[in-house]
Amino acid sequence: MRIQVLGPVRAWRDNGDQVDLGPVGQRAVLGLLALNGGQGMSRADLIDAVWGQRPPASAVNILQTRVKHLRRLLEPDRPPRAGSTALPRAGDGYALRITTDLTRFRKLATTSDAHVLKQALDLWHGPPLADIPTLADHPAVLAVSKERQAAIARYGEMMISLGSAAEALSVLEEAATEQPLDEAVQARLIRAYQAAGRRAQAFEVFHAIRRRLADELGVVPGPELTAAHEEVLHEDIPVTASRPVPNQLPADVPGFTGRDAELSEMDERLAGPGMPICVISGTAGVGKTALAIHSAHRIRKRFPDGQLYVDLQGYSPGRPVTALDALGRFLNALGVPGAEVSLDVADRASRFRTELAGRRMLVVLDNANSVEQIRPLLPGTESSAVIVTSRDSLAGLVALHGAHRLDLDLLPAAEAQQLLRDLIGADSESIVVLAEQCARLPLALRVAAELAISRSGPLHELVQELADQQRRLEILDAGGDDRAAVRAVFSRSYEHLPVDSARAFRLIGIHPGARVDPYVLAALAEASLDDARRTLDQLARAHLTQPDGSTHDLLKAYAVQLAEQEDSADERKAALVRVFDYYLAASMAAMHVLHPKHHDDPGPYIRPLPDAEAAREWLDAELPTLIALSAYGWPSYTTKLATTLHRYLDGGRYAEALVIHGHALKAADNATDRAHALTNLGTVLWRAARYSDSADHLTQALELYRQQNDLSGQARVLTNLGVVDERLSRYEQAEDHQRRALAIYHELGDQLGEVQTHVSLGIIDERRGKFSSAAEHLSAALELCRTIGYTSGEAYALLNLGYVDKRMDQYTAAGEHFSQAMDLFKQLGERRGEAYALTNLGELDVRRSQPQVAIDRHLAAIALFGEVGEQRGLVTALNGLGEALFAIRRSIDARARYTAALSLAVETGDEDEEARAHNGLAHTYRLAGDGAQARDHWEKALELYTKLDDPQAENVRAQLL
Repeated sequence: MRIQVLGPVRAWRDNGDQVDLGPVGQRAVLGLLALNGGQGMSRADLIDAVWGQRPPASAVNILQTRVKHLRRLLEPDRPPRAGSTALPRAGDGYALRITTDLTRFRKLATTSDAHVLKQALDLWHGPPLADIPTLADHPAVLAVSKERQAAIARYGEMMISLGSAAEALSVLEEAATEQPLDEAVQARLIRAYQAAGRRAQAFEVFHAIRRRLADELGVVPGPELTAAHEEVLHEDIPVTASRPVPNQLPADVPGFTGRDAELSEMDERLAGPGMPICVISGTAGVGKTALAIHSAHRIRKRFPDGQLYVDLQGYSPGRPVTALDALGRFLNALGVPGAEVSLDVADRASRFRTELAGRRMLVVLDNANSVEQIRPLLPGTESSAVIVTSRDSLAGLVALHGAHRLDLDLLPAAEAQQLLRDLIGADSESIVVLAEQCARLPLALRVAAELAISRSGPLHELVQELADQQRRLEILDAGGDDRAAVRAVFSRSYEHLPVDSARAFRLIGIHPGARVDPYVLAALAEASLDDARRTLDQLARAHLTQPDGSTHDLLKAYAVQLAEQEDSADERKAALVRVFDYYLAASMAAMHVLHPKHHDDPGPYIRPLPDAEAAREWLDAELPTLIALSAYGWPSYTTKLATTLHRYLDGGRYAEALVIHGHALKAADNATDRAHALTNLGTVLWRAARYSDSADHLTQALELYRQQNDLSGQARVLTNLGVVDERLSRYEQAEDHQRRALAIYHELGDQLGEVQTHVSLGIIDERRGKFSSAAEHLSAALELCRTIGYTSGEAYALLNLGYVDKRMDQYTAAGEHFSQAMDLFKQLGERRGEAYALTNLGELDVRRSQPQVAIDRHLAAIALFGEVGEQRGLVTALNGLGEALFAIRRSIDARARYTAALSLAVETGDEDEEARAHNGLAHTYRLAGDGAQARDHWEKALELYTKLDDPQAENVRAQLL
């Protein structure tokens, strides 16, 4: 019997069947006894807890009846007159003598191992006795809740000290939400955000708790909270966004046994000269990945700059991860803005080696299938080390790159038997036989142990079932199928499944994603949602999926083989079509929730996405699967999916946008789809300040749209080309493009298009100092947005009206416009727009003599711009940070920011920000008494401002007089 009280009160029999515990009063008695930790609880205390101050006259009889019913449920095979061992009498009350999840939590929570402590926290599924609200304030419930809070605090501190704060953020964020006024909890989250390189969120948490303390308690932050803020504030201010320290290693393998000689050999080789590469090769299931991960955890402290990990899926049933995609993931983890990530594998490999140059980094390349797959992923610096696992010997890596190969054999018999003893928790003669039946493969041993634990019968019965030599010979396959050794174990679980669940398991194998949820399975298996949920629960109990619906590669391969044997090609294709239809429809539904003016309502749909937050959460969680779908090569789905997701990706998912739109371009089999893909890629590229590449893509798209006589497409391209020209200070060309686009939109009656062109024309006029005309365009856009309910357009119109106000020294109006824009951007989850609003509010703070507030805003903006890859915004924020630092006479720090801004502005071609950086540098040099340097920078600023016809030229000219 298994009992859960850390969440709703539940119970399951040893065979996995859930027990109906009866009405809430009966569950309350069981829950209270469970919280008492096996100790007796008097009748009086139970009655007081259940009924409070006014118990019914028959309370004792009701309590006795509930206990009697519970005993029948917990001990169905107990003889009628035998005493209860599960729920015996204890004094004048009762005690529960069954192990519960609370018991396991308390045992695990005593550990000093962060990973074990996380296992303890994972046992929680909600507040204690969550389905009994009348007991929410009971002292025992509150005490257990405090145990969890204490465990979270210890876990957070451990992970921060281990350099793995990012892995603890979800737990600490949940704790901060539950305890919004607890300064220690909020301070810990701030420190975790800082340690994870997420300074923007750290500042946001501090400002939010400061406001709550003032509004609700009338107090200011205490010492611990203030110290956490000061630590973030006084950390070395980055010239650009700080370089992340990735910690991508999966959790260490629990119960790792043996392999002492191999671990010592790896320790020695990976500490050797040059850039050591250790290749672990061997048959499937022999424990290559477990050894690699365990070894990596042993030596991770040698690599303080981070650890990168990727499963290359070289022998998975789907497509292996290409070097191009793996490099994209690594560069993203290393903090490279997505828009800077090339579409060419050689360029990505070069950038990867540049990012790792001089850094002490451990790279783990798991499940590779060839030297060609991993060669581009090798660092070029001697300070790094590489661990590779593969079923192939990778002779070329050994010959050409000096890798050391470790051929991993089966576990020695003694170690295999000990692993089974440790996992099963028992010893018998059957252990020896079972170890050999599992071919002494660690994966098979672990699966067999789980199967033994989940069964009520003795171990020798499992051994007898696995004794069929003929079946094992069939599975092992004389042709050398290295997955066969584990199939014997998998088949025992599979064969016990009902027909519908067996079919579902097979179809999960052909699903392109890494995991399925009930909605996905309902589509795959053409089943109801309730049936899909029950099936997933059954598969998890049979250890054929994880509780979250994921499967490892061997199980997935096994499922694929079964599907190929038992389901026709037409049936498999039909299942894939259904799941593709599901993801496309769900994506359309999510985009309609986020952008109802841009995406039609797809109508009632099975997956509830009630609000924007739910829609964004679904898109964020499913993005890896959506990328996998886009790479599948079905043109109609790939192009529709890319078009549907465009606005979501355009909100800051630049690396993923390049991949998905790149796949769409490859899959396009007609001129219209090709034009859409080129336009989407062109949009992402100009946001990354790659203006030449953007113009090339957009020009190709424009020609295709003209050939198709597609006026809407032409207008969209013209709008984007106008943005490119504006960014390059070609204002006349920019205005021409935008006015041509506006005429087309007006002709088509496309009000959303009109909004975009009015905003762009307003920006162009603001850049040229035509403030009245700029305000007219932006006000027209704002009015139209409010009329049609276009919130995103409204936010950007307000943002740009703030620019105009700021240029006209109307700071109060500018602040109102920026604040209104930021509120809307936060509501929309639009990080790029939020960052622009932040940095502009920071500029106003300097003018209001609040430079310290300005520094906080600019740092938060820099972090956000770095996350989304918005290079132009990063230049703007760096210049703004320089101005704020100069305002408090931190001239040297200011000069470093201006220098960084200047370098980036020259690289991207943003001449207005280039001039602004020169102007700022001139002021820092004049303050330092270096008149010659100051004059040189002012002359360069004047030249640029004059070229741009910017009113700022007069102010600079006055400095040179």
